[in-house]
Amino acid sequence: MTDGWNWRRPPAPHASGEPQQPSYGQQPESPWWSGGPSDPWRDPYAASAVVLQPPPPPEGPPLDAAPNPDQPRRGLFPVLMISLVTALLAGAVGGTLGFVFAVRGGYVEGGGTQLGASGQNVPESTQRDPDSLAGVAERVLPSVVTVRVSGAIGSGFVVSTDGYVITNDHVVEGADDSMSVSFSDGSTASAKLVGRDPESDVAVIKVAKDGLTPVSLGNSDEIAVGDSVLAFGSPLALVNTVTYGIVSAVDRTIQAGEDGGTTRYYAAIQTDAAVNQGNSGGPLVTASGQVIGVNSVIRSVGSSDTEAGNIGLAFAIPINQAKRVAEDIIDTGKARRTVIGAEVMTGETAGGARLRKVESAGPAATAGLRSGDVITRLDGHPLEDGTDLIALVRKHAPGSVVAVEYRRGTKTASASVTLAADTN
Repeated sequence: MTDGWNWRRPPAPHASGEPQQPSYGQQPESPWWSGGPSDPWRDPYAASAVVLQPPPPPEGPPLDAAPNPDQPRRGLFPVLMISLVTALLAGAVGGTLGFVFAVRGGYVEGGGTQLGASGQNVPESTQRDPDSLAGVAERVLPSVVTVRVSGAIGSGFVVSTDGYVITNDHVVEGADDSMSVSFSDGSTASAKLVGRDPESDVAVIKVAKDGLTPVSLGNSDEIAVGDSVLAFGSPLALVNTVTYGIVSAVDRTIQAGEDGGTTRYYAAIQTDAAVNQGNSGGPLVTASGQVIGVNSVIRSVGSSDTEAGNIGLAFAIPINQAKRVAEDIIDTGKARRTVIGAEVMTGETAGGARLRKVESAGPAATAGLRSGDVITRLDGHPLEDGTDLIALVRKHAPGSVVAVEYRRGTKTASASVTLAADTN
């Protein structure tokens, strides 16, 4: 028994009883395929032969053929030119790729790292267009000062070449001989108090320095809601700070002041420019570089002054009012207060300013107003209570003529009132 791997069919018996030997070249037929016995891959006893084929004749002339003397020979010049052009192209491509990889990879000669785009032109100057916001800031900053009083810090701005500076009254409260100012270039100078008006919250100081550059004063009556503004000052002792915003409201009447102190009334310019403690007394400037207000008050959600911070509600004294008060202080040492000649009730919602008492021969009495009348509008501005009337009256200069609308009982009427200066 085998595994069948080398199995072969036994030869058929001869008639004589001897095994029949196959003749040379003749094999018995395979029952599985035709021609199988002669297939050398199927039957190792099949006859096979190896036949050698002659190689194909070589191409071209015979090796032993003599060269043709009349055939033109190929020169070396084309070969040299091709080699030269190839070398130049390879050098150019290699140099270009090397430069690109070096720039993109951030590598420079010496193994250092190059940051930023290559080939950037560095400007020769940082000056901006004078009409841009940066140009306005560059022009105004030299006229803005940081006021230092008894360890406290406020702001102010130069209004004359000989050193007069406008600031807030509450900034210079408690000022002594140690008061000083610093400028945007880092220089400092001593300062003295010229005069103050607590009710308008305007004060004037004089800096011991000549040749100063005053700001350009604008017209606060011409501004409109939405105008761009810049606020300058030293918020939280961060000197030379500039913030940007818009005019959020005009003639915003507010009442401010500490308990037991002076009550201040403002018909203010409201802005969303960031203003914080230390901005007080600094200028509020238009996009054209003109001062239209004095930053004075902020509205905050903090329960105390130390917690107060910017929430986009800041208020500035209109420059027309601040300029008038400052001129009075410089010229006479005292500011004139504008009055209507009547006492008003505050804290009630009467749909206007109710007159509690009218002074005889005063502006209101002269215009025909009486005690008990309720003024509902002043120069077209609606009034809600007595605070609105006081703030709007003080915004105007003495001698100004204003139109008022008032209610007496169930009837309404109008009048023109010539405001006056307080004689006290």
